[in-house]
Amino acid sequence: MTTTEQKGETARGILTAAKTALLEVGYAGLSTRAIAETAGVPLSQIHYHFGSKQGLVLAVLERENQRLLKRQERLYHEELPLWKQWEQACDYLEDDLASGYVRVLHEMMAVGWSDPEIGKAVWGQIKGWFDLLASVAERAANELGGLGPFTPSEVAALAGLPFLGAEAIILLGLTEKDLPARSALRKVGAIIRTMEEES
Repeated sequence: MTTTEQKGETARGILTAAKTALLEVGYAGLSTRAIAETAGVPLSQIHYHFGSKQGLVLAVLERENQRLLKRQERLYHEELPLWKQWEQACDYLEDDLASGYVRVLHEMMAVGWSDPEIGKAVWGQIKGWFDLLASVAERAANELGGLGPFTPSEVAALAGLPFLGAEAIILLGLTEKDLPARSALRKVGAIIRTMEEES
């Protein structure tokens, strides 16, 4: 293994340990020393690769975010009706909750409320999702001859924000009985299906 490969392996091990720790204790309880111990590396390696605790957690978020954005891009480039893509996005929500991505994202969003630097970095990750949704809306506008009074960016906001809201409610521990976020999202897919089949 070359030195470059070893560095990459060390960084990946640290990121994996950090993600596990985030899921267990959250951002506030995160200890870089404990992460280094779990990863089997000296604490100095965290600072070498990521600069700080914040840099490390943002790197965890970026790695997960890029992986999931690629998955979503593949979905939106498939020859599927929009309602079917919406249904798949609802399925992906369950996967992303189970993987811990949603928890990491919302942990960092919360930190970003009081730390503008982190807020800007988190928005940089979230923006990728809204840009992707806007490109899907633009494609739909071309196929349908418009989006009524909405711009593609506004449609992206209307499509993406309900998912962020549902994630926040689910992370708070609310069930479908408390607030039916999951079923509401699924029913949006049914409305899209009706609109597509009538057009």
